[in-house]
Amino acid sequence: MTTFLLIPGAGGAAWYWHLVSAELSRRGHDPIAVDLPAADETAGWPEYAEASLVALGDRSEPVVVAQSMGAFTGPLVCARIPARRLVLANPMVPAPGETPGEWWGATEQEQARKEAGFGPLEMPGDFFHDVPQDVTDEAMAGGDQPQSGFSFAQPWPLDAWPDVPTSVIQGVDDRLFPLEFQRRVVRERLGLGLHEAPGGHLMALSRPVEFTDVLLGLATGG
Repeated sequence: MTTFLLIPGAGGAAWYWHLVSAELSRRGHDPIAVDLPAADETAGWPEYAEASLVALGDRSEPVVVAQSMGAFTGPLVCARIPARRLVLANPMVPAPGETPGEWWGATEQEQARKEAGFGPLEMPGDFFHDVPQDVTDEAMAGGDQPQSGFSFAQPWPLDAWPDVPTSVIQGVDDRLFPLEFQRRVVRERLGLGLHEAPGGHLMALSRPVEFTDVLLGLATGG
């Protein structure tokens, strides 16, 4: 049995992982989905890491999984505790001292979307385009999950990536972070390639079984 610490992206809702959590539990593992203080205008990266560690409790050597903006939090957790592996899913890979607000321009994300043939970002369509309607309805019923302006202005505090095996899972149909864009960013910032998986930016909601398949392959050292 492996413990998986599941860190969500912007909005910070543990609910994002509920289908993957169910799949991991069905396969005999221990998933811990984190609720982050995303709406708190006084909470920064240390508080996000602390919330993750509180959720983890006394469990040891987890696989830390971080979605999208959660990539700013996952490495901080791995810098504080021994982790078996860090897995980033459709991530915003941070650079030392960079804020999430700066990340978009620094990586040239908007230009990359245009080069991939996408028009102006459509909300929520470009996020939920491949998510089943019943899951989309459940997400919409929960209302907006705000992400604080404070967090977007907070520099990533690490000087370097933590010494932990790191893998990146990228949804091949991600409209926010197109595949070729992520290949470049992950190569430049981490020196890694991608592990491709079916689905868009919210692949844990749209393709939870397939995502779990890839995740478990990486957890065993793939």
